Amino acid sequence: MKNNEQARRIKEIRNRKGFSQEELSEESGLSLRTIQRIENGETTPHGDSLKKLAIALQVSPDDIIDWQIREDNSLIAMLNLSQLGFLAFPLLGILIPLVIWILNKDKIKNMNSVGKSILNFQISWTLSLFIFNILIAVGALLVMGNLRETILSVIIVTVVLYIFNLFMIIKNTIFYNKKDMVNYKPTLNFLN
Repeated sequence: MKNNEQARRIKEIRNRKGFSQEELSEESGLSLRTIQRIENGETTPHGDSLKKLAIALQVSPDDIIDWQIREDNSLIAMLNLSQLGFLAFPLLGILIPLVIWILNKDKIKNMNSVGKSILNFQISWTLSLFIFNILIAVGALLVMGNLRETILSVIIVTVVLYIFNLFMIIKNTIFYNKKDMVNYKPTLNFLN
C-alpha cells in the first residue's frame, strides 16, 4: 500500500512539473525502466535514487516519502489567518506566519509550500507598502509642496494596500478550506 501511495505521489509530482517519464529519466539519471517500475509501485526509491528523483523534480525527498507528514488543514488555516497580524503592525504579518511555518514545515502536509507562498507575499506586500509610501511622499512634496495632500496620498495608498492584503488572506483561506491551493500573487520569490 505504501508503494502505491508513493508511486502515485511521484507520478503526480512528475505530471505537475510537466515531465514525461523519459524526461524524468534523463533529468534524474535513472533508467526509464526504473522510473516505470517506481511509478507502477513495483519498487520503492531509496537513498541515491530518491535523492536524484527529488533533485530532478525540484522537491524535497520528504515530499516524495511523506512518511512523517500528517495532514492538518486547521493548522494551515491558522497559518493563513496568522497573517492578519499585519493589521496591528506590517512586520507581524511576516513574523507570526514565519514562526508557525518554521515549527511545522516538515511535519504538516502542504505547510512548506503554503508557508513559502504566504511569506513571499507578505514580504513583497510589506516592501511595497514602505516603498510606495516613501515614493508618494517624496514625489508629492516635490511636485505639490503641500503637506496635507502628501499625507492624504500616503493614507489612500496605505488603505488600498491594506484592503488588498486583507482580501488576499480571506480569499486564500476560503480557497484552501475548499481544497484548492493558495494563490498569493503578485509576489517576489524570496523563498524558493
